[in-house]
Amino acid sequence: MPVAERRITPDDIISPEEFGRQRAELRAQLLPAKKRRRLDVGPHCTFYFESYDTMLFQIQEMLFIERGGDEQLVDEMSAYNPLIPQGSELVATMMFEIDDPKRRLNLLLRLGGIENHVFIQVGDEKIYAVPEDDAERTTEDGKTSSVHFFHFPFNDAQKKEFTTPATQVLIGSDHPEYAHLSVLSPANREELAKDFS
Repeated sequence: MPVAERRITPDDIISPEEFGRQRAELRAQLLPAKKRRRLDVGPHCTFYFESYDTMLFQIQEMLFIERGGDEQLVDEMSAYNPLIPQGSELVATMMFEIDDPKRRLNLLLRLGGIENHVFIQVGDEKIYAVPEDDAERTTEDGKTSSVHFFHFPFNDAQKKEFTTPATQVLIGSDHPEYAHLSVLSPANREELAKDFS
């Protein structure tokens, strides 16, 4: 199936019972790729770059835990299929992870609108995130969500530069209250480049 048409369908799903038997093995198989798809940015923010495989496992996991059957499967596919990259984009879940509730709330109240400040920089060019349009992520009082879903649209020239070893690739935020950058390693880039092919 072409990358630009990748979608999870009912035919891709195994029964919760079968998933339960294979769960540990499937998780172990996915773990190396998931590690290469994770990037920390600053002290509290983590990006998890999604793929067909990560979304398929997530749907299987939800069906295994909740046992909602066909009705739940429709809802899960509706929620997670939009997060599968379609050949000219990277897709990421961004999470602010602070265990202490008071510290977490204090940070989130300062980060309203951060969804408009997140980017991937390829060489000198910044590609700003396009938020998934499932819900508003900043409330009227300026509090941002602890979880965001982003699409980073790439043109052909940007995809080529992303895979050029001499080009530096960064991910970051230029929000005045959370201005941080991280460099993508060769392993990160090799893994994420699979989303373009």
